Formats: sequence, structure tokens, C-alpha cells
Amino acid sequence: MFSQIKFKYKISIWLFTVLVIGNSATVSNGSVKVPEKCPGLYCGRITLDTGQFSECGACPRGYQPDDVSVCRRCDTNPTFYDWMFLGFMAILSLVLHWFFIDFTNKIKGSLIVLHISALIESVLAAIFTVLLVDPMAEFNIRSCPVKQLSDWYSMLYNPSPNYTDTIHCTREIVYPLYTISMVYYAFSLVLMMLIRPFLSYKFLDKKGTNSIYAALYFHPILIVLQAVFGGLLYYAFPYIVIVLSIVTNATHLASSPDQNVRKLFKWTFCDARNLTIIIGHWFLHAFGIIAMTQLADPYIHIPLLALVPFPTIFYILTVQFTHPDHIETVS
Repeated sequence: MFSQIKFKYKISIWLFTVLVIGNSATVSNGSVKVPEKCPGLYCGRITLDTGQFSECGACPRGYQPDDVSVCRRCDTNPTFYDWMFLGFMAILSLVLHWFFIDFTNKIKGSLIVLHISALIESVLAAIFTVLLVDPMAEFNIRSCPVKQLSDWYSMLYNPSPNYTDTIHCTREIVYPLYTISMVYYAFSLVLMMLIRPFLSYKFLDKKGTNSIYAALYFHPILIVLQAVFGGLLYYAFPYIVIVLSIVTNATHLASSPDQNVRKLFKWTFCDARNLTIIIGHWFLHAFGIIAMTQLADPYIHIPLLALVPFPTIFYILTVQFTHPDHIETVS
């Protein structure tokens, strides 16, 4: 009788111990017990040298919180779409350089030196930026995956448990996509200030100074644009590129003094400057199509590139029907 009671007592103690241990741990990762999930979308805990976890807070740069709020190092490479986005931000700066070089000078023939200089500056800035990003001194980038739009704006998702103290978990969740464009613009601006004034003074009799002043304005604007609208641009840039390439292409063709098919065709394709501008628009149009489709289905998406010259050809062939002089006024 006494032995049965003693046995039941031992069973009860054993069950109680199992329940206490089971309730005290949440998630187990090998021999390390992970505490409960942090509040907020982007708060995480850092694994300390002792094997324990820190309090909830911002993950280090280049880390993302996982499903149980443990900060994990990002070791993936940028996706094809990520590279296209970075290319878009770089091309945007280069196109603005070329536009203001052309726009601020009435004599166009001698500006080729400045156009080439802008291209070299942009290429060097891109190389320096990639070499500076982790892993340093390598033509490679370690990045964190983009999962949703809110990843770009972690500063808006700092939690306030019980509406008292705010836990500040602001961090570059989309590392390094948020800041790498800003670093590129800074390098581009510095290289322009080192190279362009010398070329303008030595070869062009100071004709490129206005384009330099313009760059001093639009580079900070691009940085602010990336900081505020970076997430929106990440998802919308393919459509922006396609629409703007079509609109600016039509605007350029409309600037021709002779709006008839034969003369407009000759003005577009027989003049080196105009042909270069049209090819540039075609490149941007193709870039937008590739970014939008990501060539996921090559048998369908690659033939779409054949449509790139269509807006130009359509404008030239229909210009005689759309000229304002041919529109009848209604009295």
C-alpha cells in the first residue's frame, strides 16, 4: 500500500517537472532555447557570446529577424530584379547628366567630351560602390531579400507595447538596396567635381559649367527621392521606365521642324545625334520590358523586345494624321 502511494507520488512529481520545463521554453534551436517572439515586424534578438539572447531591439546592419525574432545574417545575393532596380537608379542619374549637358548648351557638336565624361564618371562610381559594399573589395554584394513594401520603411513600424515605451527597431531591412544608391550618387558627385570642370575648362571653353551646377541640384534630389520613395520605386520602376521612354520619345519626334513622314524619317535616322537619342529611348524601353517580365518565360518575353521600335515607327507613319494643322476647328 505504502509503495503504491510512493510510486504515484514520484509519477506526479515527474509530470509536474515535464510541464514546467515545457512551458518555460518556447522554441528550441539545437541546445539553445529561443525566447518568445518580439513585438513589431522588425524587432529581433541578437545571440550573445554566452549563448543567451539579448532584449528585443534593432538587428545589426545586414541582418534580418526570422520567424521567431532572432536576427539572422543575410548571405544571399541580389535577385535579377534587384540588379535591375539598382541599374535603374544608376541610369536615372546618367540620363539626367546627359539631358542637362545637352539642355544647357545651344551648340551641340562639341559636347561629346562631356557626354563621355558623364558615362565614365557613372561607371567608376558604380565600381567604387560595389567594391565598398560588403563583402568589401569584391565584385559581389551580400543582400537581404525584399519581402514586402513595409520592409523599406521600418522606421514606421516601431512597436509600443501597451502604448507605453517605444521599442526602436529601425534598421535597413532591405540591406543594401536602400543605401547603396545614395552611396553611388555621392561617388558620382565627387567624381564629377574632380573630372568635369577640368574638361570643361580645357576643351570646351567653360561650356559645361551649367550642367555641373544642375548636377549639384539633382543629385541631392535623387537622394531624397530614394530615401522617401525608394520602396515605391522598387515596385513601380519598370512601368515608369516604359511610360517615360514612350512619352519622351514622342516629345523628341515632335521637336522636328518638318512633321511629314519622309522628312521626319530622314531627320530621325540620318542625323547622328537624333539617331543616338532614339536608340537611347529604345534601350530604356527594352530595359523596362526586361525588368517588368524578368524574362521568366523566355519564349514569350524575349519576342516582346521586338516591339521596342514600335512607338517610333507608329509616330512617324501616323504623323500626317495627327498634326494639329489637319484638325478641323468646330465653330
